[in-house]
Amino acid sequence: MFTEFDLKTDNHSELIDMTDKIQEIVTGSKVENGICLIFIPHTTAGVTINENADPTVKDDILYKLKDLIPWEDNYQHLEGNSAAHLKASLFGNSEQIIIKDGRLLLGTWQGIYFAEFDGPRRRRVQVKIVTSNE
Repeated sequence: MFTEFDLKTDNHSELIDMTDKIQEIVTGSKVENGICLIFIPHTTAGVTINENADPTVKDDILYKLKDLIPWEDNYQHLEGNSAAHLKASLFGNSEQIIIKDGRLLLGTWQGIYFAEFDGPRRRRVQVKIVTSNE
């Protein structure tokens, strides 16, 4: 099963928790055991799994990324968003999560985040659910 959905980002850089939306897709697929593949088809955005219990974790991640990869530097890319490309490359554009008994097999504190680095924009998230014979 394949589906995709739009996501509107509101800030230049932000992490948006999409765990509930992805679980909703998994539940709707009726797949009990398999793999959920999440793909972000953008070069200045990504996806990551990290703690979603304490919102200051995502704030700390964004703070340190801004420190490590400043928006303005001696970049050569003419479009002016090299920092966004670098951050997206560090995060990656896909995640795979095991589905067991119809649920995403995430750790207790884990959530799935869309990572925006060149917003605000309208973005797309693609999700592929693959069933297994387990």
